[in-house]
Amino acid sequence: MAAIGSLVFCTDCGNLLEANTGRKAHILCDVCGTKNKDSSSKVVVTASKPSAFPSTLRTKLRSDVQEVSEAEKQTDATIKETCAKCGCEEVRYYTQQLRSADEGSTVFYTCPQCGNKWNTNN
Repeated sequence: MAAIGSLVFCTDCGNLLEANTGRKAHILCDVCGTKNKDSSSKVVVTASKPSAFPSTLRTKLRSDVQEVSEAEKQTDATIKETCAKCGCEEVRYYTQQLRSADEGSTVFYTCPQCGNKWNTNN
């Protein structure tokens, strides 16, 4: 008899054997009549220590957590685009998907010198 997970098969014909409800030592195959040992009741439990599988990621996760304030987060990128109000040649921008997924995203620009804001639809 062969066991795969909780399924038990006959060793002679490969038939799927009925579950052993009476917990007998053998299960009789309905197709070929072979007596098969019941191995479905075996339970295998494994455990491993974290040190058994060294990982640089696990080491980083255990190190001190770094906190970033809202002021330190950079959500905008810089691009060479001319501000229509003051003529500054480098502005900050970010994109956001405001329309349906099959349409382009909206690009929001902000001039760092005069604070002028505008957007374009891509």
